[in-house]
Amino acid sequence: VERARAAGPGDPVVAPVVRGLLAGASVPDVADAVGLGERQLRRRALAAFGYGPKVLQRVLRFQRALGAVRAGVPAAEAAVDAGYADQAHMAHEMRKLAGVPLGGLVGPND
Repeated sequence: VERARAAGPGDPVVAPVVRGLLAGASVPDVADAVGLGERQLRRRALAAFGYGPKVLQRVLRFQRALGAVRAGVPAAEAAVDAGYADQAHMAHEMRKLAGVPLGGLVGPND
């Protein structure tokens, strides 16, 4: 709690950046929407998330697809709905981001 108080208020562009990327907007479009250049957006994203906006976009897409699969949506459908080119693209990205294949992320009860 003390560290949070010492850090002060969060960056006001964080929420609109996340909303824009969740909505499927491109990084340049999100930068324009929040009134920043792409380099400034990258610096602000690094400070807020620990990685740039493109990686954040990949993580959010990953989470959206994984949530859909865990909710019972077939993997191929979840992949396309989340914005992947196909199921193989999703599987590759999930392995790259999580270090395990989709089957390792979805338990037997999911």
